[in-house]
Amino acid sequence: MATVKDILGRKGRDVVTIVADDSVLSAARLMNKRGIGGVVVLEDDEVIGIFTERDILRRVVAERRDPTTTLIRDVMTTPVMTCKLEAKLEECTALMTDKRVRHIPVVDADGLCGIVTSGDILAYQVSEQADTIQYLNSYVFDLRT
Repeated sequence: MATVKDILGRKGRDVVTIVADDSVLSAARLMNKRGIGGVVVLEDDEVIGIFTERDILRRVVAERRDPTTTLIRDVMTTPVMTCKLEAKLEECTALMTDKRVRHIPVVDADGLCGIVTSGDILAYQVSEQADTIQYLNSYVFDLRT
């Protein structure tokens, strides 16, 4: 059964982080530069929140806050759900669906060690299915020859 560790083994463990005292504008620029939809908020190397495009829309734009002066700590999502490396993909998918989130930071004994997104899970599942289809095709066609 596939785990979060399997996904991180393919995509890597790079996580873009910010601190709670950064501005929304700074975070938005970082997200745009890296082409990502969210950043993990750290304080003393501990995950204290997550800031996503959804937070920008709901807590900044819709409330007419100034992104240059609004701090991440005032608009981040907290508490943030995390998972362990050993978490099964089915558990993460159910959690994402139930809580309507698309990003889950991954933590181990040393702290933040990755992030898994709904897109990561989908890409992993598609790849696994493609491998299965290829295996079954070769099995069937080998029987015919």
